[in-house]
Amino acid sequence: MSESVLVTGGSGFAAGYIVRELLGRGLRVRTTVRDLARADAVRQRLATPGDLSFVAADLLRDDGWDAAAQGMDYVVHTASPMPVGEFRGHDVIRPAREGTRRVLEAAHRAGVRRVVLTSSTAAALPAVPGTPADETVWSDLPDKPQYIYPRAKTLAEQDAWRLARDWPDGPELTTVLPANIQGPALDDDLGPSVSLIRLMLTGKMPMVPRIGYAIVDVRDLATLHAEALTAPAAAGRRFIAAGEFLWLRDMAAILRERLGARAAKAPRRQLPDWVVRAAAPFNAEMAQLAPTLGVRSQVSAAQAERLLGWRTRPAADSVTDTATSLLALDLA
Repeated sequence: MSESVLVTGGSGFAAGYIVRELLGRGLRVRTTVRDLARADAVRQRLATPGDLSFVAADLLRDDGWDAAAQGMDYVVHTASPMPVGEFRGHDVIRPAREGTRRVLEAAHRAGVRRVVLTSSTAAALPAVPGTPADETVWSDLPDKPQYIYPRAKTLAEQDAWRLARDWPDGPELTTVLPANIQGPALDDDLGPSVSLIRLMLTGKMPMVPRIGYAIVDVRDLATLHAEALTAPAAAGRRFIAAGEFLWLRDMAAILRERLGARAAKAPRRQLPDWVVRAAAPFNAEMAQLAPTLGVRSQVSAAQAERLLGWRTRPAADSVTDTATSLLALDLA
Protein backbone atom coordinates (compact mmCIF):
# COMPACT_ATOMS: atom_id res chain seq x y z
CA MET A 1 0.00 0.00 0.00
CA SER A 2 1.30 3.47 -0.88
CA GLU A 3 1.47 6.11 1.81
CA SER A 4 -1.41 8.54 2.19
CA VAL A 5 -1.54 12.32 2.51
CA LEU A 6 -4.32 14.70 3.47
CA VAL A 7 -4.08 18.06 1.67
CA THR A 8 -6.41 20.72 3.03
CA GLY A 9 -8.09 23.22 0.73
CA GLY A 10 -7.68 21.20 -2.46
CA SER A 11 -9.42 23.81 -4.62
CA GLY A 12 -6.66 26.35 -3.98
CA PHE A 13 -3.95 27.31 -6.46
CA ALA A 14 -0.92 26.05 -4.53
CA ALA A 15 -2.85 23.09 -3.11
CA GLY A 16 -3.77 21.95 -6.61
CA TYR A 17 -0.13 21.74 -7.62
CA ILE A 18 0.78 20.03 -4.34
CA VAL A 19 -1.91 17.40 -4.94
CA ARG A 20 -0.59 16.89 -8.47
CA GLU A 21 2.97 16.49 -7.22
CA LEU A 22 2.01 13.96 -4.55
CA LEU A 23 -0.13 11.90 -6.94
CA GLY A 24 2.75 11.94 -9.41
CA ARG A 25 4.95 10.40 -6.70
CA GLY A 26 2.50 7.55 -6.26
CA LEU A 27 0.96 8.64 -2.97
CA ARG A 28 -2.71 8.31 -2.13
CA VAL A 29 -4.19 11.77 -1.63
CA ARG A 30 -7.29 12.88 0.22
CA THR A 31 -8.20 16.55 0.02
CA THR A 32 -10.74 18.74 1.75
CA VAL A 33 -13.28 21.03 0.16
CA ARG A 34 -15.93 23.02 1.96
CA ASP A 35 -18.63 21.56 -0.28
CA LEU A 36 -18.40 18.12 -1.89
CA ALA A 37 -20.29 19.53 -4.86
CA ARG A 38 -16.94 21.07 -5.86
CA ALA A 39 -15.13 17.72 -5.95
CA ASP A 40 -15.75 17.01 -9.65
CA ALA A 41 -14.56 20.49 -10.63
CA VAL A 42 -11.37 20.07 -8.58
CA ARG A 43 -10.70 16.64 -10.09
CA GLN A 44 -11.21 18.06 -13.58
CA ARG A 45 -8.88 21.05 -13.03
CA LEU A 46 -6.11 18.78 -11.76
CA ALA A 47 -6.44 16.35 -14.68
CA THR A 48 -3.95 14.00 -13.04
CA PRO A 49 -4.28 10.22 -12.67
CA GLY A 50 -3.91 8.69 -9.25
CA ASP A 51 -5.74 7.77 -6.06
CA LEU A 52 -7.57 10.99 -5.15
CA SER A 53 -10.53 11.27 -2.77
CA PHE A 54 -12.45 14.11 -1.14
CA VAL A 55 -13.95 14.93 2.24
CA ALA A 56 -15.98 17.96 3.32
CA ALA A 57 -14.46 20.13 6.06
CA ASP A 58 -14.57 23.80 7.00
CA LEU A 59 -11.90 25.72 8.92
CA LEU A 60 -14.55 27.17 11.24
CA ARG A 61 -16.33 23.89 12.05
CA ASP A 62 -15.24 20.78 13.93
CA ASP A 63 -17.21 18.47 11.66
CA GLY A 64 -15.22 16.45 9.15
CA TRP A 65 -11.65 16.90 10.39
CA ASP A 66 -11.34 13.59 12.25
CA ALA A 67 -12.73 11.77 9.21
CA ALA A 68 -10.33 13.69 6.97
CA ALA A 69 -7.23 12.78 9.03
CA GLN A 70 -8.18 9.19 9.81
CA GLY A 71 -5.77 6.69 8.26
CA MET A 72 -3.43 9.37 6.90
CA ASP A 73 0.35 9.10 7.18
CA TYR A 74 0.92 12.79 6.50
CA VAL A 75 -0.96 16.08 6.33
CA VAL A 76 -0.26 19.17 4.22
CA HIS A 77 -2.26 22.08 5.58
CA THR A 78 -2.58 24.80 2.95
CA ALA A 79 -6.13 26.05 3.55
CA SER A 80 -6.16 29.62 4.87
CA PRO A 81 -8.19 32.62 3.70
CA MET A 82 -6.75 35.82 2.26
CA PRO A 83 -8.45 39.22 2.64
CA VAL A 84 -9.58 39.27 -0.99
CA GLY A 85 -12.64 38.03 -2.88
CA GLU A 86 -15.24 36.54 -0.57
CA PHE A 87 -13.07 37.35 2.45
CA ARG A 88 -12.55 41.01 1.55
CA GLY A 89 -13.27 43.09 4.64
CA HIS A 90 -13.69 39.99 6.82
CA ASP A 91 -11.64 38.65 9.69
CA VAL A 92 -9.10 36.17 8.30
CA ILE A 93 -7.22 35.71 11.57
CA ARG A 94 -9.91 33.62 13.24
CA PRO A 95 -10.31 31.03 10.42
CA ALA A 96 -6.52 30.84 9.99
CA ARG A 97 -5.92 30.13 13.68
CA GLU A 98 -8.96 27.95 14.35
CA GLY A 99 -8.44 25.99 11.16
CA THR A 100 -4.81 25.32 12.02
CA ARG A 101 -5.78 24.14 15.49
CA ARG A 102 -8.50 21.83 14.12
CA VAL A 103 -6.18 20.31 11.52
CA LEU A 104 -3.30 19.78 13.98
CA GLU A 105 -5.54 18.29 16.66
CA ALA A 106 -7.19 15.92 14.18
CA ALA A 107 -3.75 14.87 12.92
CA HIS A 108 -2.63 14.23 16.50
CA ARG A 109 -5.67 12.08 17.27
CA ALA A 110 -5.20 10.14 14.02
CA GLY A 111 -1.54 9.34 14.70
CA VAL A 112 -0.26 11.25 11.63
CA ARG A 113 3.55 11.17 11.34
CA ARG A 114 4.19 14.69 10.10
CA VAL A 115 2.25 17.84 9.26
CA VAL A 116 3.61 20.31 6.72
CA LEU A 117 1.97 23.68 7.23
CA THR A 118 1.93 26.28 4.46
CA SER A 119 2.70 29.57 6.15
CA SER A 120 4.07 32.65 4.32
CA THR A 121 7.09 34.91 4.19
CA ALA A 122 4.60 37.41 5.64
CA ALA A 123 5.25 35.54 8.92
CA ALA A 124 8.99 36.29 8.67
CA LEU A 125 9.05 40.06 8.21
CA PRO A 126 12.10 41.69 9.83
CA ALA A 127 11.69 44.51 12.35
CA VAL A 128 13.54 46.83 9.96
CA PRO A 129 11.83 46.54 6.55
CA GLY A 130 14.16 45.51 3.75
CA THR A 131 16.81 43.93 5.95
CA PRO A 132 17.76 40.27 5.42
CA ALA A 133 15.41 37.65 6.86
CA ASP A 134 15.62 33.90 7.30
CA GLU A 135 13.66 31.26 9.22
CA THR A 136 14.74 32.66 12.60
CA VAL A 137 12.71 35.84 11.98
CA TRP A 138 9.11 36.22 13.15
CA SER A 139 6.80 39.07 12.16
CA ASP A 140 5.74 41.33 15.03
CA LEU A 141 3.17 43.75 13.69
CA PRO A 142 0.57 46.03 15.30
CA ASP A 143 -3.07 44.98 15.38
CA LYS A 144 -4.17 47.20 12.50
CA PRO A 145 -6.30 46.36 9.43
CA GLN A 146 -3.43 46.81 6.95
CA TYR A 147 -1.48 44.05 8.71
CA ILE A 148 -4.31 41.52 8.99
CA TYR A 149 -2.85 39.00 6.54
CA PRO A 150 0.70 38.82 7.93
CA ARG A 151 -0.74 38.69 11.44
CA ALA A 152 -3.05 35.82 10.44
CA LYS A 153 -0.18 33.80 8.98
CA THR A 154 2.16 34.57 11.88
CA LEU A 155 -0.31 33.76 14.64
CA ALA A 156 -1.52 30.57 12.94
CA GLU A 157 2.03 29.30 12.46
CA GLN A 158 2.99 30.16 16.04
CA ASP A 159 -0.10 28.28 17.25
CA ALA A 160 1.01 25.25 15.25
CA TRP A 161 4.49 25.25 16.81
CA ARG A 162 3.02 25.54 20.32
CA LEU A 163 0.76 22.55 19.69
CA ALA A 164 3.63 20.51 18.24
CA ARG A 165 5.78 21.19 21.31
CA ASP A 166 2.97 19.90 23.53
CA TRP A 167 2.89 16.55 21.70
CA PRO A 168 6.16 14.64 22.10
CA ASP A 169 4.47 11.62 20.50
CA GLY A 170 3.78 13.56 17.31
CA PRO A 171 2.99 14.56 14.73
CA GLU A 172 6.25 16.20 13.70
CA LEU A 173 5.79 19.69 12.28
CA THR A 174 7.45 21.38 9.33
CA THR A 175 6.42 24.76 7.92
CA VAL A 176 6.93 26.18 4.44
CA LEU A 177 6.91 29.95 3.97
CA PRO A 178 6.29 30.87 0.32
CA ALA A 179 6.90 34.31 -1.14
CA ASN A 180 4.77 35.66 -4.01
CA ILE A 181 3.52 32.57 -5.87
CA GLN A 182 3.60 32.64 -9.67
CA GLY A 183 3.17 29.91 -12.27
CA PRO A 184 0.65 28.55 -14.76
CA ALA A 185 -3.02 28.98 -13.88
CA LEU A 186 -5.04 25.77 -13.82
CA ASP A 187 -8.37 27.44 -14.59
CA ASP A 188 -10.22 30.71 -13.97
CA ASP A 189 -10.10 30.32 -10.17
CA LEU A 190 -7.01 32.49 -9.75
CA GLY A 191 -5.02 33.26 -6.66
CA PRO A 192 -4.21 36.91 -5.83
CA SER A 193 -0.63 36.64 -7.13
CA VAL A 194 -1.73 35.30 -10.51
CA SER A 195 -4.55 37.85 -10.65
CA LEU A 196 -1.87 40.54 -10.45
CA ILE A 197 -0.45 39.41 -13.80
CA ARG A 198 -3.95 39.27 -15.25
CA LEU A 199 -4.55 42.90 -14.26
CA MET A 200 -1.36 43.90 -16.05
CA LEU A 201 -2.24 42.01 -19.24
CA THR A 202 -5.79 43.35 -19.42
CA GLY A 203 -4.82 46.97 -18.83
CA LYS A 204 -6.76 47.14 -15.58
CA MET A 205 -3.55 48.19 -13.82
CA PRO A 206 -2.52 51.24 -15.84
CA MET A 207 0.13 52.24 -13.30
CA VAL A 208 2.09 50.13 -10.81
CA PRO A 209 2.82 51.12 -7.22
CA ARG A 210 6.45 51.07 -6.09
CA ILE A 211 6.26 47.64 -4.54
CA GLY A 212 7.80 44.27 -5.32
CA TYR A 213 8.05 40.68 -4.19
CA ALA A 214 10.40 37.75 -3.98
CA ILE A 215 8.99 35.15 -6.37
CA VAL A 216 8.50 31.41 -6.01
CA ASP A 217 7.16 29.20 -8.79
CA VAL A 218 4.11 27.18 -7.75
CA ARG A 219 5.55 24.03 -9.34
CA ASP A 220 8.73 24.32 -7.30
CA LEU A 221 6.70 25.16 -4.20
CA ALA A 222 4.82 21.87 -4.66
CA THR A 223 8.13 20.02 -4.91
CA LEU A 224 9.32 21.60 -1.66
CA HIS A 225 6.15 20.50 0.16
CA ALA A 226 6.58 16.95 -1.10
CA GLU A 227 10.23 16.83 -0.01
CA ALA A 228 9.38 18.34 3.38
CA LEU A 229 6.87 15.54 4.07
CA THR A 230 9.44 12.78 4.38
CA ALA A 231 12.96 14.21 4.57
CA PRO A 232 14.39 13.47 8.04
CA ALA A 233 16.21 16.82 7.99
CA ALA A 234 12.92 18.70 7.57
CA ALA A 235 11.37 17.68 10.89
CA GLY A 236 10.90 20.61 13.24
CA ARG A 237 12.07 23.24 10.76
CA ARG A 238 10.76 26.28 8.90
CA PHE A 239 11.65 26.61 5.22
CA ILE A 240 11.43 29.87 3.30
CA ALA A 241 10.43 29.27 -0.33
CA ALA A 242 11.59 32.25 -2.34
CA GLY A 243 13.74 33.18 -5.28
CA GLU A 244 14.55 36.42 -7.04
CA PHE A 245 12.99 39.76 -6.13
CA LEU A 246 11.07 41.69 -8.78
CA TRP A 247 9.47 45.11 -8.58
CA LEU A 248 6.05 45.27 -10.21
CA ARG A 249 7.56 47.50 -12.89
CA ASP A 250 10.07 44.69 -13.58
CA MET A 251 7.23 42.20 -14.01
CA ALA A 252 5.49 44.49 -16.48
CA ALA A 253 8.71 44.96 -18.43
CA ILE A 254 9.25 41.18 -18.58
CA LEU A 255 5.75 40.73 -19.98
CA ARG A 256 6.27 43.33 -22.70
CA GLU A 257 9.70 42.00 -23.63
CA ARG A 258 8.75 38.33 -23.78
CA LEU A 259 5.16 38.48 -25.02
CA GLY A 260 5.32 41.45 -27.36
CA ALA A 261 1.94 42.59 -28.65
CA ARG A 262 0.12 40.16 -26.36
CA ALA A 263 1.31 42.26 -23.42
CA ALA A 264 0.83 45.65 -25.01
CA LYS A 265 -1.42 46.79 -22.14
CA ALA A 266 1.13 46.02 -19.44
CA PRO A 267 1.75 49.21 -17.43
CA ARG A 268 4.68 51.47 -18.22
CA ARG A 269 4.19 54.14 -15.54
CA GLN A 270 4.66 54.04 -11.77
CA LEU A 271 2.02 55.28 -9.36
CA PRO A 272 3.43 58.00 -7.10
CA ASP A 273 3.85 56.97 -3.46
CA TRP A 274 1.78 59.90 -2.24
CA VAL A 275 -1.26 58.64 -4.16
CA VAL A 276 -1.09 55.25 -2.42
CA ARG A 277 -0.67 56.88 1.00
CA ALA A 278 -3.48 59.38 0.38
CA ALA A 279 -5.87 56.59 -0.68
CA ALA A 280 -4.90 54.21 2.14
CA PRO A 281 -7.42 55.53 4.72
CA PHE A 282 -10.27 54.95 2.28
CA ASN A 283 -9.20 51.84 0.36
CA ALA A 284 -8.31 48.47 1.91
CA GLU A 285 -5.98 47.43 -0.92
CA MET A 286 -4.05 50.70 -0.78
CA ALA A 287 -3.84 50.43 3.01
CA GLN A 288 -2.15 47.03 2.68
CA LEU A 289 0.25 48.34 0.01
CA ALA A 290 1.34 51.50 1.84
CA PRO A 291 3.69 49.85 4.41
CA THR A 292 5.59 48.03 1.62
CA LEU A 293 6.26 51.01 -0.65
CA GLY A 294 9.89 50.98 -1.71
CA VAL A 295 10.72 47.94 0.43
CA ARG A 296 12.99 45.43 -1.29
CA SER A 297 12.48 42.21 0.67
CA GLN A 298 15.54 40.06 1.27
CA VAL A 299 14.34 36.60 2.28
CA SER A 300 16.71 33.67 2.11
CA ALA A 301 15.85 30.15 0.98
CA ALA A 302 19.35 28.95 1.92
CA GLN A 303 18.04 26.43 4.45
CA ALA A 304 15.82 24.66 1.89
CA GLU A 305 18.69 24.72 -0.59
CA ARG A 306 21.19 23.30 1.90
CA LEU A 307 19.08 20.65 3.61
CA LEU A 308 16.72 19.60 0.82
CA GLY A 309 18.61 20.52 -2.34
CA TRP A 310 15.70 22.73 -3.39
CA ARG A 311 15.74 25.55 -5.94
CA THR A 312 13.10 27.62 -7.67
CA ARG A 313 13.36 28.59 -11.32
CA PRO A 314 14.16 32.12 -12.55
CA ALA A 315 11.46 34.61 -11.59
CA ALA A 316 11.15 35.93 -15.14
CA ASP A 317 10.28 32.42 -16.36
CA SER A 318 7.59 32.04 -13.71
CA VAL A 319 6.02 35.39 -14.57
CA THR A 320 6.11 34.56 -18.28
CA ASP A 321 4.55 31.13 -17.74
CA THR A 322 1.82 32.70 -15.62
CA ALA A 323 0.96 35.17 -18.37
CA THR A 324 1.11 32.54 -21.12
CA SER A 325 -1.32 30.33 -19.24
CA LEU A 326 -3.77 33.21 -18.75
CA LEU A 327 -3.69 33.96 -22.46
CA ALA A 328 -4.17 30.30 -23.34
CA LEU A 329 -7.19 30.13 -21.02
CA ASP A 330 -8.57 33.31 -22.63
CA LEU A 331 -8.41 35.06 -19.26
CA ALA A 332 -6.36 38.03 -20.45
